[in-house]
Amino acid sequence: MKFPESWLREHVRVDASREELAATLTAIGLEVEETTAIGGALEGVVVAEILACEKHPEADRLQVCQVATGAGSVQIVCGAPNARAGLKAPLATIGTVIGEMKIKAAKLRGVESSGMLCSAKELGIDADASGLLELPADAPVGTPLADYLGLPDASFELKLTPNRADCFSVRGIAFDVAAALGTTVEPMPIPEAAVTTDARINVELQAGADCPRFCGRVVEGLDPDARTPLWMAERLRRAGLRPIRPLVDITNYVMLELGQPLHAFDADRLTGPLQVRHGRAGEQVKLLDERTVTIDEGFLVVADAGKASALAGLMGGWDSRVTETTTRVFFEAAHWAPAAIIGRARRLGMHTDAAHRFERGVDPELPRYAVERATALALEIMGGKAGPLTEVVLEQHLPQRPPVNLRRARLARVLGIHVADAEVERILRALGMVVTATVDGWTVQPPSRRFDIAIEEDLIEEIARIHGYDAIPTTLPAGEVRLVAPSETVVADAVLRRQLVGRGWLEAVSYAFVDGERLKTWQLLDAAVPLANPLSAELGVMRTSLLPGLVDALAHNRARQQERVRLFELGRVFHARAGEAPLETRRIAAVACGPRAGEHWDGKAGDVDFHDLKGEVEALLALAGAEAEFRVEAPAYAHPGRSAGVWRDGVRIGWLGQLHPALQKALDLDHPVLAFELDLAPLAGRAVARAGGVSRFPSIRRDLALVVPETVSWAAIRRCLETTLGPLLRELRLFDRYTGPGLESGSRSLAMGLILQDVSRTLTDRDGDQAVADALAALGRECGAKLRS
Repeated sequence: MKFPESWLREHVRVDASREELAATLTAIGLEVEETTAIGGALEGVVVAEILACEKHPEADRLQVCQVATGAGSVQIVCGAPNARAGLKAPLATIGTVIGEMKIKAAKLRGVESSGMLCSAKELGIDADASGLLELPADAPVGTPLADYLGLPDASFELKLTPNRADCFSVRGIAFDVAAALGTTVEPMPIPEAAVTTDARINVELQAGADCPRFCGRVVEGLDPDARTPLWMAERLRRAGLRPIRPLVDITNYVMLELGQPLHAFDADRLTGPLQVRHGRAGEQVKLLDERTVTIDEGFLVVADAGKASALAGLMGGWDSRVTETTTRVFFEAAHWAPAAIIGRARRLGMHTDAAHRFERGVDPELPRYAVERATALALEIMGGKAGPLTEVVLEQHLPQRPPVNLRRARLARVLGIHVADAEVERILRALGMVVTATVDGWTVQPPSRRFDIAIEEDLIEEIARIHGYDAIPTTLPAGEVRLVAPSETVVADAVLRRQLVGRGWLEAVSYAFVDGERLKTWQLLDAAVPLANPLSAELGVMRTSLLPGLVDALAHNRARQQERVRLFELGRVFHARAGEAPLETRRIAAVACGPRAGEHWDGKAGDVDFHDLKGEVEALLALAGAEAEFRVEAPAYAHPGRSAGVWRDGVRIGWLGQLHPALQKALDLDHPVLAFELDLAPLAGRAVARAGGVSRFPSIRRDLALVVPETVSWAAIRRCLETTLGPLLRELRLFDRYTGPGLESGSRSLAMGLILQDVSRTLTDRDGDQAVADALAALGRECGAKLRS
């Protein structure tokens, strides 16, 4: 919200300096993001009139102007394209200092020049440098420009929080300033306009609670040659809006002053009664920015003769716009429910002042006053005759502001200080609230503009910020904090992070909101949760995997000469469920690319491969005292021959492998990328360690060389042996693997050592032989293994 200081001081009379006023605004939660001084050094600049212009004899782009200063006339050489006879513009006389330049008499291409005609930018009062600042024809020649423009002044730009929609107006800000500085807001009566014509346009409300109030009025007989008065144009300019023409400027002025956005229709371009209704699927509207947009039932429109003439709360339509020739206008002001406006502008790729306000909530009582104010300004500036006010209201759908009880004891407990009753009542009344004292506190009726006042804590917050946070002493909280011992059955997130960081990985944090098209590229869009009101089109759905975000970060680093990239992330993924809330799953994922180790004098390391990441996964599971089983598996985004599912205790916990070459090409990755993604809960669960006795008896070893099919995994062989031999098998060691001549196609030889030990006796050779026989029988039956001859 941007506004001039002088405008605010018109609504609330305070003696505070500019710096004190800015500090007060920030202290009460209306952060002043920027203060821009305007016209602080205009001494010697006067209103002047160009009497005559002639072409410079030695320069095509310069003109020699005779200029009246009020104390005679001077000759000025000027290069502004809009310099012309009859124009009134600022003149910096000889001796004036503008910025770091002192104006002196000079010769320009051999022609005397006694001063400088100025643009708004040169004077530091606007950013427009396209030509001379054009002043109204009735500007008195010789008057100091600062006096004529009401300078010096300043523009405040506030950074408002979404809950303070009432402060998107000068009038709304004035209430907070008055409360903070112990004064009151100046009254602003808006009398009803005298009705001097029967012209009117009927309105039908068909959108229910989305539009419970609509006000409008026809004003006819307007002077199309009228110009926006200087005082209004300057206020708009200092508020960051460019003056256009009177009808448009009036609607912008009232919006900034009261907070109610309005729209001006050319009444001659409207046909029949207006209808406020929901859009129709596929309906098209041409907007004021000359774009034609397609809408659906989620939008509200103002329609005439069955055709949408404006997008409610967003932007007016092209066909019903006011122009330089408009003589009959229909001013419209309505209350659009925030839920009916939120996100609509963003869906169309636009941002408007009206949408910004309606999304946050506008006072439902304002439309009538806004139309009356706009009517009064139009009659003052453009003449004309006002028709009767049209107001259509659906009382049952108007927002209600129920009274809120504030307890004296609760206020003292939350703030930690006692605030005098008189001060509490002064603050609340200064903010426009109706306060009634009760036995234990007050009953407070918030004004209709304060959508953010709903519970007792809201009132306490108002007392705190106006009374002053600096008046609340800083005290340490008292109480007992119960320490909770970490569970031994779960590997803490911090432990997993330290493990990966210690092994050379860097933690990344990526957005939980992602681009649906990116998930589609990964073939991970199924069950994605769409956002009803995304921050942007690129952040439209919740992520179903951590990998797309991590791979994007990897690609970003690779594009910036980072050859070796190893990133991991702990976060949540989201999957939609029919009729239920989305399923949130905590996961850990990692991506790697480039050499497996950094450059070193003793040799160049090879690139990271499947087995490197397999080792990382095994290291994570080892923290939980578990071992992983890897089964052949390839999701759509994975390389079919270099991927595996990760299983623990018969439960699939994730995936490990290389990205599919087609996906890498689609993502413009120039190097193979390895990755894994695991569900955190089954990965981190662990059994509580229990101490066991150490056997006093020696172990024995039996070696086996088996021929097994290639399709049988080592995990299956281990599981078979552990099940068959039970506690007798203390350790299993695989010490050789062979494929090649001498073996059948599709098989391999595995040599392993069985370490056998009992806690109660010394094992005999017979015990060892029996264990080998049992193992061979089970392996042959379950794994198709044979003893290698």
